[in-house]
Amino acid sequence: MFEYHQDKERYFDMQYLTAKEYLLPFVEKHLAIGPGSTVLEVGCAEAGVLKAFLERGAHCFGVDLNTSRIALAKTFHQVAFEEKRIQFSTENLYTMKATPDFCFDLIVLKDVIEHIPDQSKFIKKLTEFLKPGGKIFFAFPPWQMPFGGHQQMCRSGRIAKLPWIHLLPESVYRALLKSCGEAPEVIQELMEIKSTGISISTFENIVAKVPLKIIDQDFFLTNPIYYYKFGLKPRLVWGIFNALPYVRNFYTTAAYYLVSR
Repeated sequence: MFEYHQDKERYFDMQYLTAKEYLLPFVEKHLAIGPGSTVLEVGCAEAGVLKAFLERGAHCFGVDLNTSRIALAKTFHQVAFEEKRIQFSTENLYTMKATPDFCFDLIVLKDVIEHIPDQSKFIKKLTEFLKPGGKIFFAFPPWQMPFGGHQQMCRSGRIAKLPWIHLLPESVYRALLKSCGEAPEVIQELMEIKSTGISISTFENIVAKVPLKIIDQDFFLTNPIYYYKFGLKPRLVWGIFNALPYVRNFYTTAAYYLVSR
């Protein structure tokens, strides 16, 4: 398993820097973020992403079902949490109620939607928490990209670095993971990701049916966070390669979208 999956402080910093240098500028082409702005991050983990928004003066709210990661988030954001500039919840979004005081200018899902079952239902639920004129940011690895199955989380170094193995038939993939000594809980998580992985066209079809409007999109040949993980400079997919249905899923390592009602 890559060491940054274990080092939560390093992972927090990578999320923060990616948000500050890439996510925030992408959003701010269409939505100014500053004092008075409200931001909800779904699947926030340790809330490294939200640090970039706090620095702009936004009031932030992070939601994650993992109680231990929320506990770490409160530690990493101790001052802002005590000052109530950031709040957290482990409640399931489906049980949360939108109110005039609990709606947001921006909702962020970074590397989250590919883990969610029934994505159409979930994205529709998100719209309940938007203020008038609010936007939703999505970033995800298209399913067919080399590591779209998140196999980098494997504990076996041999298999963690093998591209496209998640595209094998489920029975073959499961047997391969088992033969390499992966723990049952890791195999289970990878199988869940295999059932929820999302492609570019699938995402765009869901958004159109909700219905939401795509305001902006960027496809990356090298995911921005790879700069902080591996020292690889972020590069956009260019020219005609942006417009090749299905094929572009195989070389796009990150898709950024900003959508609104």
